[in-house]
Amino acid sequence: MEENIENNNFENTAENTSENVNFQSRLDLSPLQESIEKIKAEIGTVIVGQHKMIDQLLVAILSNGHVLLEGVPGVAKTITAKLLSKTLNIGFSRIQFTPDLMPSDILGTSVYDLKKSEFEFKKGPIFSNLVLIDEINRAPAKTQAALFEVMEERQITMDGTRYVLDAPFLVIATQNPIEQEGTYRLPEAQLDRFLFKINIDYPKLAEEILIIQKEHLLQNHGKLDNIQTVLTSEEIQKYQALVKQIIVEPQLLEYIAKLVVNTRENAFLYLGASPRASIAILNAAKGYAAIRGRDFVTPEDIKEAAIPVLQHRVIVTPEREMEGITSIEIIKQIIEAIEIPR
Repeated sequence: MEENIENNNFENTAENTSENVNFQSRLDLSPLQESIEKIKAEIGTVIVGQHKMIDQLLVAILSNGHVLLEGVPGVAKTITAKLLSKTLNIGFSRIQFTPDLMPSDILGTSVYDLKKSEFEFKKGPIFSNLVLIDEINRAPAKTQAALFEVMEERQITMDGTRYVLDAPFLVIATQNPIEQEGTYRLPEAQLDRFLFKINIDYPKLAEEILIIQKEHLLQNHGKLDNIQTVLTSEEIQKYQALVKQIIVEPQLLEYIAKLVVNTRENAFLYLGASPRASIAILNAAKGYAAIRGRDFVTPEDIKEAAIPVLQHRVIVTPEREMEGITSIEIIKQIIEAIEIPR
């Protein structure tokens, strides 16, 4: 009889312990989650639907990565980026890319000062915290190349002098699909520097009705007039440091490596993903775990991060492209083929 009572007590204790394990987080992510929900609420006052895209943008901020938004004109790419900048109390600049844009228009140029009899460097619009590059694929390769150093190393070298950009530094670029008139294909080296590529589709019927209703109710008010600021520069940097501490088990690191290596060996892909893609999946998976209030990464976080991280980094073979197979479909096949670690 005593043994049974002891066993019951032991079982109850074990159950309580497992419950505690489930609900005790090693990192305090509640302030981060509150801030994320506030930003979502602010963006939701203007943007209808697009929850997945908003999540991906927030994950990119937490992971300190750049984002490429692709969609046809008029699907709220630019306004989403401007909305996001309104919710963050950081420097914001916008660059409109055109076919005649020069690298100096982005980075800055040396101007001769007659009083001092020397050249003085005038900083360009890239010297900001959040930079919106509108229609990035309308500028030629020469101008695109100007972004290589600043996007990867967050610094600029001009006339032998190195200028380090203030943290946080994030680029949100928008582009129209490559089939559209007057667009250039982005170089692979540049695409590789974007953490995510997010495809924005047309809204569904119910969402379209809601968009029209919201626009009708606005009347004389501007869309962005009542947007509240949620995060400061210091808070963003604090949350980015916090996200880096999220736990990733060794078998999950191996899972990420297997996904990326498979893209290089896949018969349907002409070009696979680089090690930069593996690091991007790792950082993005940590970001997904953080916005869901977990201090550890699960295979689901990795799966969710894999498509937006890999889709622009791989090139489909011409034969498969002619059959209408997209990189997203191939990446989904790779995810399904690789065994999930338990």
